[in-house]
Amino acid sequence: MSDTIISFRALLLVNEQRNTYGLRYNDYTRYRKHCTNRTHRLRSSLKITHGKGREFKKLASITPEIVNNGHLQLLLFEAERAWAHSQELTTQSLDPAKADKRSALRHSATSRFWRAINWSTRLLSLAQSLYASKRLSAGNLLEFTIYTLILNGRFLRSREEQLQDALSQLCIARYLLDNLFAQATSSRDQALATLFIDEIGPEIRYCAHQLGNKKAYDVDGIVQELSAVHKDKLVEDCDDILSALRGETHSGTQNSLKQKLDTLMWEGKPVPIRNPELVDALLRVQEAEARLAATKKSSGGDKAQSGSNTTKRSVGAYDAVLSALSDSEEVARKRTETQQLSESTTLVGIGGRDIEFVHAFIVYQLLARRTERDHLLINALLFSHQPRVPRSSLEKEQIDGRLFPAVVKLLDTVLQNLTQMRTLSVVDESPDLASGMDARISFTKSRRCFFLARCYAPLRRYAEALTLVQRSQLHLREARSIMSTTLGGGPELIPAISFYPLADSDYDKLDEEVSRASSELKRDWFTFNGGSPTPDNGSHKKPLFFDIALNYVELDMDRLQQRAGKKPPPTPVPIKILQPQPQIPQAQKGLTVKAKAEEITSPATLEPKVETSHGGLSSLLGGWWGRK
Repeated sequence: MSDTIISFRALLLVNEQRNTYGLRYNDYTRYRKHCTNRTHRLRSSLKITHGKGREFKKLASITPEIVNNGHLQLLLFEAERAWAHSQELTTQSLDPAKADKRSALRHSATSRFWRAINWSTRLLSLAQSLYASKRLSAGNLLEFTIYTLILNGRFLRSREEQLQDALSQLCIARYLLDNLFAQATSSRDQALATLFIDEIGPEIRYCAHQLGNKKAYDVDGIVQELSAVHKDKLVEDCDDILSALRGETHSGTQNSLKQKLDTLMWEGKPVPIRNPELVDALLRVQEAEARLAATKKSSGGDKAQSGSNTTKRSVGAYDAVLSALSDSEEVARKRTETQQLSESTTLVGIGGRDIEFVHAFIVYQLLARRTERDHLLINALLFSHQPRVPRSSLEKEQIDGRLFPAVVKLLDTVLQNLTQMRTLSVVDESPDLASGMDARISFTKSRRCFFLARCYAPLRRYAEALTLVQRSQLHLREARSIMSTTLGGGPELIPAISFYPLADSDYDKLDEEVSRASSELKRDWFTFNGGSPTPDNGSHKKPLFFDIALNYVELDMDRLQQRAGKKPPPTPVPIKILQPQPQIPQAQKGLTVKAKAEEITSPATLEPKVETSHGGLSSLLGGWWGRK
């Protein structure tokens, strides 16, 4: 085993374990318990235990001849457990409820911290022996050295009388971290070095301020000054180790080209990525975007072509990018929550761009890619559902009724994305970008109203369709007004909104389509019912219920309209006043009733009815006229 090469990244392992098991939210108790469980498992697997039962066995010493990766992990987690216990006791000493035990808690915390330094010193001594036997690389040795220096510096900083020694230890650790950052072969290693640089930077500033340094704010200057004096005292053969590190970097550069993250730019300035976990997520985004660019190049552009396979490949490439960006957004959001909970302001990047800025930047990229994907689907739908050319002037173009509702749904998603992007801080801080986003929101609203009007037209709801067309014209006019005040009215050249290109020709084309649709809708409405707001034009249409229940019954619609209050009641007919009849004697009244009864019961005859007269020619002729 003495010839086995060991690869052990102390800083990387410490950062992963701390973030995973509680220290992301400053939960030292959870992290201490995790380190305890981890050391117990390592001792069992390495057979470094005191034995079982009552018989006590002395622990076997760890020598460079028998050491492997597990032994280094055991020593590292022992140091981490003692350090976490020290921080836990220090936190408890600040609790007002335990004011009577404050002195005892601080004493216990100091002893635990001292134990952590002992474990880390043993670990560094073992690493130096492995490096001397060429079983450990220079980069791994520097990580062990930095870890030990940081623990020593923090312990000395807690003792106010030793601030000068603490400043020297922390400055040498910062100097070695700068060299690791400069010689890093991957973006992940650079982010790891930057993370620890950000952690110890405020501590260096605090020590310098307490010592009365007038330039305590200039951390880089302090590090450069003290590292030239103390690096050889605190790190044995420091220059030789750094020279070996540069040689290892040169030999390993070719193998890590794919792990380099391209510099992310925003408004001409780089976006700092200072977390290894976030670097890994953004590397996946970079690979997915490379595949998307290759797919676009093979398909001939962003717009959908006639083949459905090309559109499917492009949508699949966009989905891969969106999945990677969602993972990146989740990592950045967790880091933002951690910073807000700890009330820390140390993680500030270039130009004051902290993790909150990085999170907003990633959200912007995610929404931009979603918008591009939705536009691709809209273009594919409109291209695949080309209207059939009519064979005569009387025949109208045939369009699938599902087309326009699908386009409206996609435009709703685009509008939601743009509205959310407008509320981001990275957009609100840039006036030109904010104006460009407002113009695109109005333009998208105009397109949405236009296609929604085309959904109402086949249903012959021309009033609603024309109202939507008028609203579309208003939104389009608003978009033109915003664009006329942005960048002097010329074409937009802001790289941040290149995902949604918008030129003057797009406004003119949509304006022409909206005007043509308005004329067609007015003509169709006039042809349908003369432009009347009521579709029945005065005629009554029997409801569907009566087609089922009263299919063979004549329905009095006038009476129903009157009862519903939609028709005035008929004019009342004047009543005739009857004149009083002369009195008839009782004898004649009986004869009259009898005559009426006979008149009702007697059958009708064809003989003419002869009126009775008491004078004139009829009375003289007598029975010649049929008188009895």
